[in-house]
Amino acid sequence: MTSETVHLDGHIIDSQTLSRVLDVILLQGGTYEITTFRIGTKREEPSHAEIVVRAEDTGTLHRILQDIGQLGATSPAHEARAEEAPADGVFPADFYSTTNLESFVRMRGQWTPIERIEMDCGVVLDASGDTPRAICTPMHRVRKGDRILVDELAVKVVPAPRKDPLHVFGFMSSDVSAERPKELTVAAVARGMAEARREGKRILFVGGPAIIHTGAGIYLEQLVASGWIDVLFAGNALATHDIESALLGTSLGIQLRTGVPMASGHNHHLRAINTIRQAGGIRQAVEQGLLTRGVMHACVAHGVDYVLAGSIRDDGPLPDVITDVVRAQDAMRERVKGVGLAIMVATTLHSVATGNLLPASVQIICVDNHMETITKLMDRGTHQAFGLVTDCQFFLKELAARTATT
Repeated sequence: MTSETVHLDGHIIDSQTLSRVLDVILLQGGTYEITTFRIGTKREEPSHAEIVVRAEDTGTLHRILQDIGQLGATSPAHEARAEEAPADGVFPADFYSTTNLESFVRMRGQWTPIERIEMDCGVVLDASGDTPRAICTPMHRVRKGDRILVDELAVKVVPAPRKDPLHVFGFMSSDVSAERPKELTVAAVARGMAEARREGKRILFVGGPAIIHTGAGIYLEQLVASGWIDVLFAGNALATHDIESALLGTSLGIQLRTGVPMASGHNHHLRAINTIRQAGGIRQAVEQGLLTRGVMHACVAHGVDYVLAGSIRDDGPLPDVITDVVRAQDAMRERVKGVGLAIMVATTLHSVATGNLLPASVQIICVDNHMETITKLMDRGTHQAFGLVTDCQFFLKELAARTATT
């Protein structure tokens, strides 16, 4: 038998982390002995466990340690190992792949925080200065010769925080459901936005074109103009149909005031794009007085930053749309700094993409009339998301009304 001692800290009982770690050990063919166990006696007080993990061979032990390491079990005996990147944009074969949970790596006998944590990246180690650094780095940013972390046994992952029933979203801590009281949920979102403001955190809004098609654009415009949104992520479609509605009163050629299709309305979005391209961009169209209302006008007028990320199906696109997906990801990475709350409404792809970039410490509200969108987001690792299954027009109308009195 071969063995190693691991430590487990935090709210490991009520979050069921301890039981999950022990289950993994047994399922992988190992055994365990808990040699130290201190239970926190207050809500904010963490617990601590020291567990001797045993296995028949080193290969089995290594697999067990890898798996329980993702649950927060760490071994103080390991020091970080690195290998050089063999080429630009290429990790070593055994690179450590990050999660979105707060993480540390053991360097020079100390736990060093991994900076800018997000899921599905590598870690560049820099031990050149007095204080070692570990930097979460997407694959395309790696350069030949960078020292890349390869020993995941030297990583400490902080388990996801427990669901606190006293939190503003505490009543939403169960699985996604279409049967929650929706007004109560929207009220909680409004309180969460106010709480983020008090804590000095930024609010990110991620939206899809259904917001415009359903006539909810006026409520999103109101939220932007009222200062509740700090940054907007969307695609060509939301911006295009928002501008179409501002210039021509339609979305996909349908009159928003009457719901009646207009003659030749199918080309209205192209005419809107053409107008903005002729002006040189959305900001220029606002400055020239061509665009006087709508979500994108409000973003320009009130200094709200935005990233419009393109896709293969885009018409035009608008000059502001970033058509290189890697550049779009990097632009989004820069703008999620300082975000404490993300509200994702009626967009599957942008929600999943944004969730991949956000650390688990950022609270996420995902709103869609299809439960599958919310479950896709969570299934891809964004476990901190709360879901609300409802129509985006109802949600934004109610949210705008709630925040107007907050």
